[in-house]
Amino acid sequence: MPPSASTGPAIPRVPLAGSAGPAHPQVPPVGSAVPGYPSDPSVREARDGLPQALPARPTGPGLPREPGAGAAAPAAGPPAPDPASTTVGPTGPGRAAARPDRPTVSHLGDRAPTYAAEPGALPAADPAALDDLTPDTVLEGARYGTYTLRAASLRGDSARYRGEARRDALLTARFGSGEDALVLVVLAGGDRAAPGAREAAADLCHTVAAAVGRSRERLADDIRAGRREALRSGLQRLTDRGYGRLRARAAELGLPEDACTAGLRGLLLPLDPRCANRVCFGAGPGGVFRLRAGAWQDLEPDPAPPAEPGTGPGVGGFRFRASVARPGDTLLLCSGGLAEPMREEAVLPAELAVRWSQGEPPGLAAFLADTQLRLKGYADDRTAAAVWEA
Repeated sequence: MPPSASTGPAIPRVPLAGSAGPAHPQVPPVGSAVPGYPSDPSVREARDGLPQALPARPTGPGLPREPGAGAAAPAAGPPAPDPASTTVGPTGPGRAAARPDRPTVSHLGDRAPTYAAEPGALPAADPAALDDLTPDTVLEGARYGTYTLRAASLRGDSARYRGEARRDALLTARFGSGEDALVLVVLAGGDRAAPGAREAAADLCHTVAAAVGRSRERLADDIRAGRREALRSGLQRLTDRGYGRLRARAAELGLPEDACTAGLRGLLLPLDPRCANRVCFGAGPGGVFRLRAGAWQDLEPDPAPPAEPGTGPGVGGFRFRASVARPGDTLLLCSGGLAEPMREEAVLPAELAVRWSQGEPPGLAAFLADTQLRLKGYADDRTAAAVWEA
């Protein structure tokens, strides 16, 4: 079912690091200089040379914009809101004040979704391939140092109604131990119309995760040292390797090379509590968003950067972003089934801003309830991973 038209302002977009556009300065080392870091994050970013905000792509009249590259960062506290902009958050459209509770909501918007809210038919099972069964919903969570992780993947309303398996895949893993360890979250969203979409998404997640695990020591060192270009090139190679496996599978089945594919998003989190660098990467449909000071920012450009040679048509260019987390930030990665309504329906980011600005991160059950807030016209699988910075 096609998505409904936008009912409100979109989320302001921030150009993607490594994509076409102004070059970003190198992320400075954060591990060695931590004892001397100022406590205020805006002072720290201004001192380190990392731009507090990147030049925004024009997104239409009345939408919030961030200061251009090179603009001086404020000495302390969040930037003053633009009086001409619409802020999505606790005081955003239709919300007078933040509520301490997390109310039960049957759906968002003026019309109820076509499908039922709860699962209906189960997918058909093969007695010879029971290991391939995919549960309707998976949940994961963790807490390390200054951040809390929540992740969920759930079958869309359409698949629940038709008795089809969930096509999205979610994988979370910790590689190594101690301060040298890395937490990886990787999610993939399969194309509803593509044959073998579920297998393609799961294979892509496992291939990328295995490559990250084998390169864990080098990646951890690059993240701590802020080697942006080394991270970008290394993660692009392992991402291309994952898509190469999917193209080979399509060739074996006699299908076009883009028939077996999925959108991918990955997040690397160091366990070193002194390192605030966060690294996102991926390709294809999906999204990366950040909730800061009660307002959402879309951290990926639109349209997508051009596809790299050899990635195959329809995959989309490689996406990469390395940033320094601030206290109070919430970073959200999601598959296309959630990224589309986040960009197209203002009521969804407004509701999530209220729910996720309460101080403490939600528990697993509350996070699941938040990610499955339903809107008419959006019935695909949803997979999301969110990180709350203390």
